[in-house]
Amino acid sequence: MDTDEPFIETETRRRRRRSLFRHRRVPVRMLVPNFFTLLGLCAGLTSIRMGIEGRYDLAVAAIVFAACLDGIDGRIARLLKASSRFGAELDSLADFVNFGVAPAFLIFNWGLGDLKSAGWICVMIFALASALRLARFNAALDDEKPKWQSNYFMGMPTPAAAIAVLLPLYLDQLGLGEAKAQWALKIVLVYTVFVAFMMVSTIPTYSGKLLGERVGREWVLPIFVVAVGLVAFLFTYPYETLTVLTAVYLGFIPVSWRAFRDKSEDDAALATASAMAAPSAAPAAPQASGGAPSAVDPQASGRIVTFRPTDQPK
Repeated sequence: MDTDEPFIETETRRRRRRSLFRHRRVPVRMLVPNFFTLLGLCAGLTSIRMGIEGRYDLAVAAIVFAACLDGIDGRIARLLKASSRFGAELDSLADFVNFGVAPAFLIFNWGLGDLKSAGWICVMIFALASALRLARFNAALDDEKPKWQSNYFMGMPTPAAAIAVLLPLYLDQLGLGEAKAQWALKIVLVYTVFVAFMMVSTIPTYSGKLLGERVGREWVLPIFVVAVGLVAFLFTYPYETLTVLTAVYLGFIPVSWRAFRDKSEDDAALATASAMAAPSAAPAAPQASGGAPSAVDPQASGRIVTFRPTDQPK
């Protein structure tokens, strides 16, 4: 285990609580992560406009672009040591718009609007679930937890939920003509509520945060090849790639839950074994040799006993 990782986490928490505008001059490096956050916010707002105009290709692309920016702005802040309370609050507000409001508008304009009030209530539940999810995430930032738990999210993160909830739109763009039928839209209602429930649930999902900290030397080139191939497929076959990624992610949730449960059980067993190995109580102090009584604390015994030599008069 890298000995610097606990220090980095503690330092990041401390800097996240630091105010950005407490000095008259703000370092330029403190502004860089916020530029990426604002760029992602612009992408989310553009997605809302494209969804209203029925330009679903650009709307989906804007949400995916915002998700990519959301994945790197935090890492840039940690690399530049530019974490601040202002940046954390701005990031949460941008995430709510990009991954709560924009996907809700997009899925409503695509098909759920045909169901009138039922569709609107459904997308409103999704947006509210994203807000609650972000609020719970911010409240739990300073909670102490084992290092391995940093590799898991509690519930589905909002960027993943925003991409997953658009699965019916992907299928429709792939030519599945029944995707907008009345019976299919009712299934979409249930699916949207399911994704909203996953955001506010405590079901652990894999985050990959620890994977991004240290990479084995032998994995560097394969990771580059996979990343370039994924980007190429995303540009060439966007809806096919997003459909496969969404299906793989949803199918991997039970695996994440099982791995988290096994890790928790191992930690509990280790804690129980450590408690049983520790001595239950300290040994009692031995009595003084020669049969003489040991010194007694007057306040502890409740009475005072005075010992005098036998030749001393009473």
